[in-house]
Amino acid sequence: MTKSWKKIILIVLLILWAGGTYYGYRQATGAGDKLEKVTIGYQKGDPVDVSKSRGVLVKKMKEHGYRVVFKEFSDGSSEMQALMSGSINYARTGDTPPITAKSNIAYLAAGAKKANGSGILVKANSDITKLSDLKGKKVAYTQGTSSHYLLLQALSKAKLSNSDIKWVNMKQPDAAIAFSKGKVDAWVTWDPYTAQGQVQQKAQLLVNGEGLSNNRDFLISTQSYAKKHQEINKYLVKYVGEDMKWANKHPNKLVKLLSKKLHMKKAVVQKMVDRRNWTMSPLSKSVIADEQKIADVFYANDLIKKQIKVSDDVITIK
Repeated sequence: MTKSWKKIILIVLLILWAGGTYYGYRQATGAGDKLEKVTIGYQKGDPVDVSKSRGVLVKKMKEHGYRVVFKEFSDGSSEMQALMSGSINYARTGDTPPITAKSNIAYLAAGAKKANGSGILVKANSDITKLSDLKGKKVAYTQGTSSHYLLLQALSKAKLSNSDIKWVNMKQPDAAIAFSKGKVDAWVTWDPYTAQGQVQQKAQLLVNGEGLSNNRDFLISTQSYAKKHQEINKYLVKYVGEDMKWANKHPNKLVKLLSKKLHMKKAVVQKMVDRRNWTMSPLSKSVIADEQKIADVFYANDLIKKQIKVSDDVITIK
């Protein structure tokens, strides 16, 4: 074979490779399609993660002309930053991050309380056996999240001041490591981290969220985006809600699905699934009242500078 033919074949192969790469890029990103991009932030094991893993939401949104893109975050505070910057359009968070975001938040839907899967973990052999024993201890939490609110409420219940403990602000994955290595005495967290700590580290729940923090799921956006995209709001709430009904009816399938997605032992996911109800629907008056209480607590503790009226931030799904 002559050098000229070798050169021609090489050029053809390079063109084919470049074409295949470009096609793959277009397939992965949706570049060139006429679908409107909708980006949703989520956290591992939450309702949006269930919808993402199941795959029905993406198909149904595509039928209406929308291409859904998902971005995973370690906590709600990180999601709020992304939402405020415009890098995501919607976020599934716990109940506290929308309060600490301070402004422009739009509440679209809420889930059932997850108090049983939220709480304060301590080692099995810990000398911390009641809330008052936290005095002087290092406690890991994540600022601006449900763990922050739960810890404030726990201290209040134990008649301890905020200065009675050593607050250790950490991302939840980092807190999991610090707790396992004994670098903190207690860890305030939520499922699936709670279940993982209990199953894999034999950690004990000092208290769960009952009477302290309901830690509901919320689907939120910004006021500016939500008011301009009422149709997307409606479809997201509807289809995520349908996925939650599926989750409640098929717990065994859900455990299998999330175990694979989260790369966690089935025993961990089973524990999480067994102690919660999956829902997503427009906010009721009682849910708004619960959220208002969080806003009032954060304002009283000087963690937010402006008094918030949650009902003013609720978007009616049309």
